[in-house]
Order: sequence, then structure tokens, then C-alpha cells
Amino acid sequence: MTDTTAWEQKANAISEIIQQRHTPFKTILDPQYDSPAGATLQNYARAGDSAIWTGHYFAAEAFRYKVTASNQALANLQRTLEGLRSLVDITESGLLARCLFREDWEFATPVIKEECRHGIRRGTLNGESYLWVGNTSRDQYSGVFFGLGAAYDLVDDEDIRASIRALVTQLLEFLLKHLWTVVMPDGGALAECPGRSISTTFIGRPEQQLNFLQIGRHVNPQRFEREYRNFRRFFAAFTSSQLLLEALDLHGSYFKFNLAAINLYNLVRLEEKRSRSLRHYRRAYGVWRNAVRAHANAHFNMVDREVNGADAGRDQETIGLLDDWLKRPDNDEFIDLRRPLWNYPACPPPHDRGCSVIPVSDRVRTDFLWQRSPFLLFGGGAGTIKGSGIDFILPYWMARHYKVL
Repeated sequence: MTDTTAWEQKANAISEIIQQRHTPFKTILDPQYDSPAGATLQNYARAGDSAIWTGHYFAAEAFRYKVTASNQALANLQRTLEGLRSLVDITESGLLARCLFREDWEFATPVIKEECRHGIRRGTLNGESYLWVGNTSRDQYSGVFFGLGAAYDLVDDEDIRASIRALVTQLLEFLLKHLWTVVMPDGGALAECPGRSISTTFIGRPEQQLNFLQIGRHVNPQRFEREYRNFRRFFAAFTSSQLLLEALDLHGSYFKFNLAAINLYNLVRLEEKRSRSLRHYRRAYGVWRNAVRAHANAHFNMVDREVNGADAGRDQETIGLLDDWLKRPDNDEFIDLRRPLWNYPACPPPHDRGCSVIPVSDRVRTDFLWQRSPFLLFGGGAGTIKGSGIDFILPYWMARHYKVL
């Protein structure tokens, strides 16, 4: 039996580090140092995914608060919710930005360079000049809705619940107004980083649309109950459509499976038990779960714990996976598992795929482990970017909440 008595201390330390070095503007960014062992901060990286991981972090702190009633967890929730709110306020349209930072920030120039392809726009927040990153993807929305939907039921603080209600309402109103298409506002773009006027659409992704509406009617039934029921009537039967196609490839664009997990989590758990649509949702869930069941994924296991209840084998596996996570470095060092030192054989095509699931402790160093293919043989960077550790604290606190630990 694994001794997990020190894990809570480790999880709390990760949250403290996140607040100290990963949230300069209350949303998740990853610091980059002068060398793998260096202490001189040179840049912040992965800004384009700030919204999705802030949503995941918000969920993690919500599970932590539910388990511990920690005042620090509550304070982190309040601060993170302010960060999520700022991603909407800065656009002045109800649109969700990928991230934001002060225009006079010492690291603004390298972040602009890294995210220029997404379009950089000017905005004002609390009387200060900010820049924000556009070209917002479905991923960013899914992460934010996941965190807001989970926290609404886990946190008993009425101010936080009211803020979640207001933010969900504003985000949904924008998407409905624009017919589920993410439209950038006119003007304000840097000349050298104009971006696109339309970044993505949710049309053709009924499971994601229904999930957002499901959360909307849960937190604000007066506004979204009828909207949800009308949409469900026509589209519930199609929730499996894209998931079936995605399940044909268990390695490429693996992040798609994390998006499915965080969308199906709230869609399934919030549906009425006697609803005729629940069987469609559970069928969609089954397509996803059958695809990833053998992938040794602690995060996915905890989503399954909510949907399907206790399972001794799966839950024991989760404990082992979390233990293995603790053996991983926190930076993005490059690793090539095909080399003789590791000797994991490749099974092409493609050339970066291993023949079997790679143990967690050996997997490629990355941002959020559970959204990366467990077959991936090589990847990483220079070892100078420090990961946030959300990929530990989220499944850990979920495991505590669901009595797996």
C-alpha cells in the first residue's frame, strides 16, 4: 500500500508555488529561467493556453476546498476567479481572451513574439493598459467552463457562486449572440499581430454546446433552462458523432481526449436521471472512455469515478499513477525514449509513437501530462520552463473528494 500521508503537503506546496510564480496576472503562465537549474527569470511561456489551465486550476482548488475547507484554498479560488473575470472584461465584448498582461510588463515583448500568430489587442483594465491574446479556441472555453461548472457545486461561498453565475451567463450570451462562433472585436489589434476576425466555431460540436448550456441552466435556470431543453431536443442524439471519429486515432492530437473528458464531466453528471437524453450522453461518454480506458491516465480515471462510481482496480491504478507523477521533474527537459538508455521501441506510423503505453514517470515532459499521448516517444524543450503541477493537484484532490485516497 502506497503511503500518501505526504501527498497533501506536496499538493499544498504546488498551489503555493502556482500563486507565487505562475499567476503574475491571476491566470496561469509558466515561468522560463536562464537554465534548467537557474533561478533567473527570463520569460513567461505557454501564454496562449492560459485560459484552459486556469480553468483546470480553478477546479483543482474547488475540490481542495470541498475536502479541506481551507481558507487558503478559498483565497486562491477568489483570486483565480478574478483572473478568469479579467479574461472577459479585457475584451469589452463578452469574448474570452486566451490571456492578458500589462502593456508595460517587463516580459511583454517575448510573450508578444510567441503569441503574435493569435493576434494581440490592446485593452484597459482597472485604469491600466493591457494587451490580450485573441484567436480564442474551443479548448480555452472548454477549460474555463469545466472549472466554473465544477466549482459551482463544490464551493459553498455565495459570493463565489454568484460570480460564477455571472461569468457563465456572460460567456454563454456571447456565444449565443454570435451563433456559436468566436468573433474577435473590431479594432485595437497591434499592426504586427492582427490575428483573425473569426477564430473558431462550436457548430458541429453538439457535446460541447450542450455542456455549456447544461452548466448555464444549472447556474442560471431562468435564463438558460428553455434554451438548453430546445437545443437538447434536436442535438442530444448527435453527441457521439465527433467522438466516434476522434476515437479512430488514439495517438494524434491527443489533447482532444482531454477536451472530451472536461466537457462530458459536467454534461453527464448534471443531467436528470430520468432524462431520455441521458442515454445519448452516456453513449458518447462510453465512446470516449473505451478509447482511453487502458491509457493509464489519472485525470481521466477521476472523471470516470464521478460518472461510473467506485471501481477497485481503476482506483488503485490511480494511486499508482499519482505516485509515479511525483517522480517526474517539473521542467520541460527534452527526452527521447527511442535512445538505447530508454529503449522503448517505435511502432510507426507515425515515427513518434511507441508500441505500448509508457509509464508515467518516463513520459515526455510537458504542460499537462494527461492531455499528451501515453505512446509519445520524444518531446520537450530546453528544460528551462517550469510546469505548474496542475496535472497532479487536480486528480489528487478529485481522488480525495471521491474517497479514492
